[in-house]
Amino acid sequence: MKVTLKDYRNDVKPDWCAGCGDYSVLAGIQRAVVNLGIAPENVVISAGIGCSGKISGYTKAYGVQGLHGRSLPVAQGIKLANQDLTVFAMGGDGDGYAIGIGHAVHAMKRNVNMTYVVMDNQLYALTKGQMSPKSDEGLITTTTVDGVMEKPLSAMKIALSCEVTFLAQAFTGDIKQLMNIFEEAIQHEGFSLVNVFSPCKTYNYKNTPEWYKENLTKIEDIEGYDNTNKLEAFRILEEYNDLVTGIIYKNDKKPKYETILKNYDIEKPLAHQDLTFNQEMFNSLCDEFR
Repeated sequence: MKVTLKDYRNDVKPDWCAGCGDYSVLAGIQRAVVNLGIAPENVVISAGIGCSGKISGYTKAYGVQGLHGRSLPVAQGIKLANQDLTVFAMGGDGDGYAIGIGHAVHAMKRNVNMTYVVMDNQLYALTKGQMSPKSDEGLITTTTVDGVMEKPLSAMKIALSCEVTFLAQAFTGDIKQLMNIFEEAIQHEGFSLVNVFSPCKTYNYKNTPEWYKENLTKIEDIEGYDNTNKLEAFRILEEYNDLVTGIIYKNDKKPKYETILKNYDIEKPLAHQDLTFNQEMFNSLCDEFR
């Protein structure tokens, strides 16, 4: 049976602010899985806390909303339990690059076959506009009334140093590119990080959609760029101050975690859609991690 957008839409109306970029992320994810022919019952969205965390309830698929910054451990566990599932972890820049950064660096190093989407609005929005690790220097927020005194964290360079195998950035104002990046991230055999510039219309007066349109550069417009060259990726991020969109880096040679984990049978997952449970493999994995 053909999968359509209607299959992914439920009766829960998003309560994001009007003009929030997260609407585009929701639409991009739904269009990507539809284009790839993935049915809702084969999709799981693990989310954290914040405006971004609400996305798991706005999609007709399996969803988990857990603790702040903890979407990645849940998502990795789900994927290891059932390889047949398409698994997303969703978060914001505060959720992912502050309290959740410890989980992020190890997830990237580990390389479980899943997609991590960070909705980057450069502040904490749900709790009324505080500074986040990605806030621009000089940005006035409710916790930096004289302006942010630090430079924003370069999450992209951190990801490269952690051996991430798929690294991309997108902008919610370009839904076509966003959807295409999501499709490639889903199809990548390994851990994919997609950082999405998602403007907050309510609290971020600087990083507006218009500002992004003026300051972002598409990777495909950089002549001769090779996104399989890690050193080139570092150089471009430094030269453009991280303000690039597209697939920044891709490595298809590093094995995904599922293929190197001892006592793990990739053909016989811990849990199947019929809810059977592989007790023998579970016991072996417990012994491995003790």
